Amino acid sequence: MHVAPVGGTAVQDHVALAEIELCGDLIIAASAAEDRLSLESIDEVLKVAEERDASSCAPD
Repeated sequence: MHVAPVGGTAVQDHVALAEIELCGDLIIAASAAEDRLSLESIDEVLKVAEERDASSCAPD
């Protein structure tokens, strides 16, 4: 039987962690809403407009 060593051997996937955080934000927003989230509300939670603005200002 092979057991992983204890200690700092865990690999962090920053993209996966960011996706998990966004999913959590959506779950919180959905649970606080009285009705279904609109597409605009979802975009706001996911900060879609901010990402578009940041990518349009980035040099090529």
